[in-house]
Amino acid sequence: MKAEEGYTPQESPLFWCRSLGMALPELKHFIEASVAATRILERINRVPQINDDDPKGLVLDQVRGEIEFESIHFVYPSRPNMTVLKDFNLQIPAGQTIALVGSSGSGKSTAIALVQRFYDASEGTVKIDGVDIKKLNLKSIRSKMGLVSQDHALFGTSIKENILFGKPDATLDELYAAAMTANAHNFIMGLPEGYETKIGERGALLSGGQKQRIAIARAVLKNPAILLLDEATSALDSESEKLVQHALDQASMGRTTLVVAHKLSTVKNADQIAVVDGGSIAEIGTHDELINKGGPYSRLVKLQKMVSYIDQETDQFRASSAARTSASRLSMSRASPMPLTPGVSKETESYVSPPAPSFSRLLAMNAPEWKQALIGSISALVYGSLQPIYALTIGGMIAAFFVQDHNEMNAIISRYALIFCSLSLVSIAVNLLQHYNFAYMGEHLVRRIRVQVLEKILTFEAAWFDEDTNSSGSLCSRLSDESSLVKTLVADRISLLLQTACGIVIAVTMGLIVAWKLALVMIAVQPCTMICYYAKKIVLSNVSRDLAKAQYESTQIAIEAVYNHRMVTSFGCSSKILQLFEHTQEEPLRKARKKSWVAGITTGLSPCLTFLSWALDFWYGGKLAQSGEISAGDVFKTFFVLVSTGKLIADAGSMTSDLAKGSNAVASVFEVLDRKSISPQNSQMEKDNPKSKIQGRIEFKKVDFAYPTRPQCLILQDFSLDVKAGTSIGLVGRSGCGKSTIIGLIQRFYDVDRGAVRIDGMDVREMNVLWYRGFTALVSQEPAMFSGSVRDNIAFGKPEADEEEIVEAAKAANAHEFISSLKDGYDTDCGEHGIQLSGGQKQRIAIARAIIRNPAILLLDEATSALDAQSEQVVQEALDRIMTGRTTIVVAHRLNTIKNADSIAFLGEGKVIERGTYPQLMNKKGAFFNLATLQK
Repeated sequence: MKAEEGYTPQESPLFWCRSLGMALPELKHFIEASVAATRILERINRVPQINDDDPKGLVLDQVRGEIEFESIHFVYPSRPNMTVLKDFNLQIPAGQTIALVGSSGSGKSTAIALVQRFYDASEGTVKIDGVDIKKLNLKSIRSKMGLVSQDHALFGTSIKENILFGKPDATLDELYAAAMTANAHNFIMGLPEGYETKIGERGALLSGGQKQRIAIARAVLKNPAILLLDEATSALDSESEKLVQHALDQASMGRTTLVVAHKLSTVKNADQIAVVDGGSIAEIGTHDELINKGGPYSRLVKLQKMVSYIDQETDQFRASSAARTSASRLSMSRASPMPLTPGVSKETESYVSPPAPSFSRLLAMNAPEWKQALIGSISALVYGSLQPIYALTIGGMIAAFFVQDHNEMNAIISRYALIFCSLSLVSIAVNLLQHYNFAYMGEHLVRRIRVQVLEKILTFEAAWFDEDTNSSGSLCSRLSDESSLVKTLVADRISLLLQTACGIVIAVTMGLIVAWKLALVMIAVQPCTMICYYAKKIVLSNVSRDLAKAQYESTQIAIEAVYNHRMVTSFGCSSKILQLFEHTQEEPLRKARKKSWVAGITTGLSPCLTFLSWALDFWYGGKLAQSGEISAGDVFKTFFVLVSTGKLIADAGSMTSDLAKGSNAVASVFEVLDRKSISPQNSQMEKDNPKSKIQGRIEFKKVDFAYPTRPQCLILQDFSLDVKAGTSIGLVGRSGCGKSTIIGLIQRFYDVDRGAVRIDGMDVREMNVLWYRGFTALVSQEPAMFSGSVRDNIAFGKPEADEEEIVEAAKAANAHEFISSLKDGYDTDCGEHGIQLSGGQKQRIAIARAIIRNPAILLLDEATSALDAQSEQVVQEALDRIMTGRTTIVVAHRLNTIKNADSIAFLGEGKVIERGTYPQLMNKKGAFFNLATLQK
């Protein structure tokens, strides 16, 4: 057999096996994709028990609005052992208004959920116009309902788009009319961009009252046959509540209305009032009938001290009409943000590009795993050296076919075959060590990065979170995706780089030893391939970064859609959500197309240059062999050894896309870790006395403030306020006048533009924020609940608290009784965002969390707004007790909650309009008196 006859059948399988070897590692991506696709398809193919996309079901030609609950028993699927409604019977005639009142957790909101068929009753029937709701076309019947819930359920888009969720095809006139009905038009027009103003994630840039009015406008725009109001006016100030309640009364005319309310003044005009107790109707009747009956409703009314007000309301309403008009004008002017005056300017922050990715710093974060790094690196270097040795062996075996003596040929081939076997065994061992140790490093690194990034993010000021690029969706994506990319960089790519570098050095050395002239030519053409791969990395890096940014917006819409799934379901606006989602996908799709073109061109160009270089190599090698400078065997040895470097370069080039993504991820991670927090490491107070404590004096001195996202609109202007340590002050005024902003400045969620906020005489900007906040406690209008047990949520206020302290705090917040009644007591899981609890229950847990903290400064932002009358009285007594001896700032719309405050400040135009005790302000008969008159 001739040498050339032995070369072809030998090398063809080798090249085939090498190609297969390059392809096999990529199979893991197919496996991962198939697993992910299985989970995705399970969700896509899942047929829900309650499916609003099901075209089946009866479609009523006209919905009159008659609702009937017939012997309803209901338990939540997540708590099957706890009955929420039992033998619940209620009939609501078409066109009438029925109010449900009762204690928190009694089942009022559950009744509304059953009307909308978010759940099916365990027993009994819910009927609409005499037809079982299960037999009706769900999408059709929901389109005839309008919901305004306690949770505003807003999206991070414009005000206009949020209102249009109620009726996507509405005209501008209809939009404006709905906003006017909800008393929202004036404050919207006062914003810089009017109806096009972006409101931030979940409406973060608006006050609670403003968010609620937008939600009401959304429901009014829908013009429903059945109106469902679940604490619809709970977040409004007195004046807005009166106007909106009047608007809701008008909107309720001619349509069936089911109202859930704790503030009984909002339901006294209902056709029927039903008291829900223990999951069933305790009594039902008109307001007067129930008052005369002296039952549970009468006791609730007495708790709210409304009897005298209700009897006198008509006379007072007429007598105070002039005062109301004056107060209305004053409040309307307050609601509109003030334009930034020429004397005040916001410093414009120049954009700072992310730092160049530092891989050495990244590896330094893996220092604790140095043993694994050492073993993995040695294994990678050994495996890299095997490649050129393997190539040299192939070249030597081919050269053996040119030996004339058959016995010598067989001996050489046998020797090389033994070398092949040895290389395979070594390859298995070093591959195992390499991949295990680098994977170990990667897992520990990703865990460390996630902890450090989250820890750093939690130190950032609120203004940072207000930026569109820092929404919860994008941050979750960064925590998940970027840390995983960094892991891939360490676990897979660094090992490949090490073995590539080692292989290239050894291959070049061998090539120069065997045939230095041919080696120099082959080495000279390699940079062309390397440059091509490097250009691919640079271009893909930029495209990948743009693609990631484009994906953040669509991720945020998806998160908000899931978070607000009840609103999306109720309003039947899933198509609108999908339209928004698809719109945000257009930019990522364009970026992805660009990335595909770049990857295709550069990937195709690389092997093209490789094959051209091979042609040059064989041509020049043939010339050298013909001249007798080297043998044919040397040509093959040099070729295969240096071609192995091409393979190594190709392997390195194949990961340029991953390197591009990984380098962007590294840059993004260090951008967060290197960003300076607003908190200095130590304050002067801590240096003077490490055990020092906050006394609680608060002073605002000539403060100007505008939110960073709306720098041209001042919220506070030349604002001054002094609160002595240990005293309480109530802040009142119309929604949007800056009350909650003051709370945010005290906690240093933001920094003032001019002036200073001082705590015990020290500028809060000079204090360590984490240390300072340890002396404050906040109970906000929207209680923040975490997935986890009730115990865990209370203990967030004091992580080291023992069981006795947790129980005592719960008792003080009037939460112990309902917690104990839960199946698992304090171990009951609250669900995501506390979804397993009612609004009042969540609020009481939040209050318990503040109580257990035992703060020097207590901040109450509508802390009792979600409580029923009985719970409010008990919790208010508890708050009054814990307010003693500590500085307390109370933001309230309901003035009875601040009557006992040491002083009350009435805010307007970004300043303090009036200040004094409750009797002093009432005797003054100014703006506060006008506001109080509306509530008496």
